Order: sequence, then C-alpha cells, then structure tokens
Amino acid sequence: MNSPQAQSSATAITDNDRRRYPRYSVQVPIEIRPEGSTGPTRLQTTDLSRGGFYIHSLTPLPLGIRLQATLWLADSPIVVWGRVVTRHPQFGNGIMFVDFEGQAEVSLNRYLDAVID
Repeated sequence: MNSPQAQSSATAITDNDRRRYPRYSVQVPIEIRPEGSTGPTRLQTTDLSRGGFYIHSLTPLPLGIRLQATLWLADSPIVVWGRVVTRHPQFGNGIMFVDFEGQAEVSLNRYLDAVID
C-alpha cells in the first residue's frame, strides 16, 4: 500500500511556472504502455499531481509520445492517457495527463486530497 504521507515538491507557483498544479513527492506503482509498444513497463512515480507525473528511467521516452498508464492509488488502479512533455537523458520523463478513463480523475483527486491532509 502506498502511503499518502508526502511532501509537496513545489514551492509557491509563480507566473513563470508552467505547472498548473502542485507536485507531491509520492511513489505510486505505475505501468506504462507507450503507443506502438508491445508490452508494458512497470515503474514508480517520483512526483504526482493533478496534471501529470514524473518517472525515473535510464532510457527515457521520446518527447511528444502518447502513452496509456495504469496507476495504483492505495491499491486501486486507475487508467489515464498521457503525453511525454519532458525528457532528461538517463534520468526520466515528465508525463502530462491528457485523458482519464472512467472515474480515474475523481479517484486521483481523492487520493491527492488525502496526500495534502
């Protein structure tokens, strides 16, 4: 079970900050399936927000690629679609949410509300 005890990794949002939502340092199990791939990759998030997540990977994905991700929030899976918006060679990727399946957005917001409390 992942702990909702997390620290915000964002300071006050300024006009120059392109992020709409604060990020939280929280490790959530995740399975990603980039478009065109034959199988999933299992990782953990390092940061999570209402707008996306960051993952560490020695072989980051190319910018702009779309992917499907399954995140396990308190042992409950949610499915989202995202797009790679940052790429740091031999370090990882920032992924922005572009679509939520079913009640995924509601579940994500509920989980993050628990992280904030």
